[in-house]
Amino acid sequence: MKLIIAYMQPHVLNDVKQELYRADVFKMSVTNALGCGQQKGYTEQFRGVEMEVNLLKKVRVEIAVNDNFVKPTVDAIIRGARSGEIGDGKIFILPIEETIRIRTGETGAAAIG
Repeated sequence: MKLIIAYMQPHVLNDVKQELYRADVFKMSVTNALGCGQQKGYTEQFRGVEMEVNLLKKVRVEIAVNDNFVKPTVDAIIRGARSGEIGDGKIFILPIEETIRIRTGETGAAAIG
């Protein structure tokens, strides 16, 4: 079992979701996030004062999958989010020690579904 965490541009979220659905991955959690990396932000003027904006809007997608779904999930995220430009995002893959479905009490791979 793995937890896949992906940070990406907000405007590619629908494309990523469509690619995930094509890969038979339907369960995910999505959160708005702020972050900076190689993009380094930009400057803008607000009421005559120049301000540096270095935390850019991103979307964080978390998906718990069984081991046989790791590669299809990662490939789907890449297909949906890649533009080839700086700021496309990052994918992190973490091991999951245990999973418990609260409703039924199922554990392990059966709890992920």
